[in-house]
Amino acid sequence: MPLFGAHMSAAGGVSNAIRDIVEIGGEVLQLFTANQRQWTPKAPSEADVEAFGRRRAAFGGPVFSHASYLINIANGDGAASAKAVEALVREFERCTALGVDAVVLHPGAHLGAGRGTGILRAARNIDEVFDRCGGQTPVLLLENTAGQGTCLGGDLNDLAEIIDASRHASQLGVCLDTAHAFGAGYALHTDEGYRRCMEDIEHGPGLAAVRLFHVNDSLVPCGSRKDRHTHIGEGQLGEAAFVRLLNDPVFAMHPMVLETPKEDGHAADRRNLATLRRLARS
Repeated sequence: MPLFGAHMSAAGGVSNAIRDIVEIGGEVLQLFTANQRQWTPKAPSEADVEAFGRRRAAFGGPVFSHASYLINIANGDGAASAKAVEALVREFERCTALGVDAVVLHPGAHLGAGRGTGILRAARNIDEVFDRCGGQTPVLLLENTAGQGTCLGGDLNDLAEIIDASRHASQLGVCLDTAHAFGAGYALHTDEGYRRCMEDIEHGPGLAAVRLFHVNDSLVPCGSRKDRHTHIGEGQLGEAAFVRLLNDPVFAMHPMVLETPKEDGHAADRRNLATLRRLARS
């Protein structure tokens, strides 16, 4: 069975996210290591880093960070590109201090420059981040998108081409978001649509490149090019889509993280985790 968990808040200190994932019975954690709405957020304190390490050792599961949504790694503007690179360097530094396994990053938007140009810019900027960090760094996972606007990643080949264009391809992988794939036109709720998605992964970045799943149902229709998450089984993907994924032997031990609404706090996460585990036994 896959490892199930959720994105948890780090409010009050990053170590609180570990505490809370244990409380809800999660086996894998995703968090923001700092305020993702700020370009230069305050780094975790030394005491919080130490507390995170202690709780992480007791938790024992994989830990992922989601990079700030402010970062457009495909930006070609000098100042904006430098700002994105700097923010990702700081993210890597925080994750290295915390011992985070991998960082999830949206592949960015080309802003009218064209898909090919955006892909090359993303690869170049990612290479600069790895060059500046050197030594031991987390793995960087490029997340697929719903393909809204000029965003890269709606086509899974975008992720493959960024990886292929990077000098640090061995340190790159893929995070597959079910709601994003659905929004981009992959009909995961049908046998044919699921098969097409898996074939595009296999012939693009490769199945081995997929290190993490974001398991989210979708409020919007397939191919809408929109990104709206909802609870598992309550959206347009429906339970059948998750039965296919959760019981696919290729991903039998993969980490899978919820990014579903938390209108009633941890209770919503517990319900969604219970649903995933039930469907994984279907």
